[in-house]
Amino acid sequence: MNQVADILKLAIKVKQQGIDAVLATVVRTEGSAYRRAGAMMLICEDGRSVGMISGGCLEPHIIKRAFWLTRNGANVQVYQTGDDIKYTDDGQAQAGAKETKSDIYDGPDNDLNDGLDEADFDELNFGLGCNGRVHVLFERLTTATPLLETIRNVRRTQQPITVATLIRANDYQHQGSVSQNRDNLQIGMRINLDEYRSLGSVSALGKTAFSSILANTVEELAEYKLSDKNAEYVTVENGKVTTEWLVQRLQPQLRLLICGAGNDVMPLVTMAKLQDWHVTVVDSRAQYATRMRFPQADVVMSLSLDDSETLLKLSNNAAVALMSHSLSQDRDRLATLLKHPDNYKYLGQLGPRYRTERLINEVSMNLSNPAMLEAGTHKLHYPIGYKLGGDGPDALALGIMAEINAVMHDQKAPINGSHSNFSNIPAVSSDTDANTVQSGV
Repeated sequence: MNQVADILKLAIKVKQQGIDAVLATVVRTEGSAYRRAGAMMLICEDGRSVGMISGGCLEPHIIKRAFWLTRNGANVQVYQTGDDIKYTDDGQAQAGAKETKSDIYDGPDNDLNDGLDEADFDELNFGLGCNGRVHVLFERLTTATPLLETIRNVRRTQQPITVATLIRANDYQHQGSVSQNRDNLQIGMRINLDEYRSLGSVSALGKTAFSSILANTVEELAEYKLSDKNAEYVTVENGKVTTEWLVQRLQPQLRLLICGAGNDVMPLVTMAKLQDWHVTVVDSRAQYATRMRFPQADVVMSLSLDDSETLLKLSNNAAVALMSHSLSQDRDRLATLLKHPDNYKYLGQLGPRYRTERLINEVSMNLSNPAMLEAGTHKLHYPIGYKLGGDGPDALALGIMAEINAVMHDQKAPINGSHSNFSNIPAVSSDTDANTVQSGV
């Protein structure tokens, strides 16, 4: 399920068809939550929907309520996932207590109490036992379009962008006229913080003019440093104005470069696309590197072994899997990649350990300074992938995806001897530690 890709595609389609839609975005979580802040779901008025903001528990309720909740503009609702459930005499579960109006996030076109009756407040206890709270921003597609366009641009340019989304503003009616500040502090408005840092001007996605109050707030947001997380909840106090924001680093797709176009590569491409990765498949054998064989891949190309420049360009900030089943191909690819360990985030080699060690020895023998390979060999994972059990290309692909995910997300890997000390490595070893699949082209 390529959730972001599917949302972007459906948004374009419904806009062309003249069909309205609501974008639901997780903007804050407290306690245990299935999805992180930034998770999205697109709900169309004709019944179609893509994406998930929970494990499937909140979606049926949200689909029914999305258009009603956004009839007066964007607003944020809160959903509980605790286990405080009461039952009626006939055994039906009752909704948890709703919050008071002063604790509900307000839409831009209403009073502080949002002008909604009690039936509009969606703080319900779904009795899931997770004991968490999920804050969800609802906005019509017209309002959300600038964000979706920004995401498309990030994916196209491979350049991240930091965006701050306003999810609550209180006491702003005390600053100047109420109508003026409503225009400047609309729930769901988004600020491009990178643009402010580079140009010093305040502009939002889809807007250009702001008051000095917002400018001061944006200055504080721009100084905020995200931790390892790509999305964090931030509160800014500026005089009598208190605002709450989701500060989010919109990241490009994770990129996977597969060198080799054998049949065992096919399930790896499928699994990577399920996670919405950008996948490139290359092979020096043109008869294997064809779009017909890899329709799901973003790029399929025949790449000659002497084209090091293109190889380095494709591997930049990517995970690289060497799976050609060809000594000459793997040797030439390794000869280039091991010299540039800072170019990629992950490098894995298919095949038994003695085969990879033989390749590294052969590469080093052609160098005047073999020590230049040390950083690259330390970064090399071989045999590629975790040994999770199972047999066949699907099991191999699962192990490869598990290892790449762990490395790309800085997770602690199990101790499985993926790295070796290359001092005094013989050209051929009796070591038979190999990947599950060794057959293929």
